[in-house]
Amino acid sequence: MVTLTIALAVLVGVALGLLGGGGSILTVPLLAYVAGMDAKQAIATSLLVVGVTSAVGAISHARAGRVQWRTGLTFGAAGMAGAYGGGLLARFIPGTILLIGFAVMMIATAVAMLRGRRNLDTPAGHRLPVPKILAEGLVVGLVTGLVGAGGGFLVVPALALLGGLPMPVAVGTSLIVIAMKSFAGLGGYLSSVHINWTLAFAVTAAAVVGALAGARLTALVNPEALRKTFGWFVLAMSSIILAQEIHPAVGIAAAILTAIAAALTFVCTRYAHCPLRRISAAAGRGTAPA
Repeated sequence: MVTLTIALAVLVGVALGLLGGGGSILTVPLLAYVAGMDAKQAIATSLLVVGVTSAVGAISHARAGRVQWRTGLTFGAAGMAGAYGGGLLARFIPGTILLIGFAVMMIATAVAMLRGRRNLDTPAGHRLPVPKILAEGLVVGLVTGLVGAGGGFLVVPALALLGGLPMPVAVGTSLIVIAMKSFAGLGGYLSSVHINWTLAFAVTAAAVVGALAGARLTALVNPEALRKTFGWFVLAMSSIILAQEIHPAVGIAAAILTAIAAALTFVCTRYAHCPLRRISAAAGRGTAPA
């Protein structure tokens, strides 16, 4: 299973490189259900994998000038405090509860990816409201430390809306934030969780290689189609976790709802006057900043 785990870690890295996020959403199930780690060990190891991979990915963004250091370090410092606290708090929470919480985060991530990124840009001269960004960083960090998720899909909108960053800069800056809070969350776990460092470093190296390859593939694929495919895949994965951790009936119900939603979406793409399109467009206008 070790060979399969490392091979799949490369694919996780490719997805991360192509999408700029979603690493922990795939890494935790991989480590828990393929590598056979217990819930807390999988979450802790995932924080290492995502932290290193994000740090490597941030280098190219920084070289291209797509990192706002003041904003990133401010948000990241708050996120580190929250993530470390979440990692410490996790020792008092059963692993099953943590995995159920992770499944909920998977559903939220999938919905965010299926909806797509709205027009989050704000005027470039907008200054960072420090109290708000610190509070946001603490909350996002706490979620990350607890369940090993809550990365880019929470950080990027926060940086764009609260920090006033253009989307490309928000994405680059988010990698700095994700790396900082992932390492802090890992620190919180290390006091109570044993990590198989040999396997952890092997999975991390494989994910980094995959992420570098994925970044090179971005020009060859349709990012919109890839993002939506990934969203549906994450929804399906959440159904499996719910079935494993709660009851098979819950997972089956979630899988059926996912299949119905996917079918409706597919049918809707074939008709220009589909009501779902108008609802989506109205939601997009409603979430755009004034």
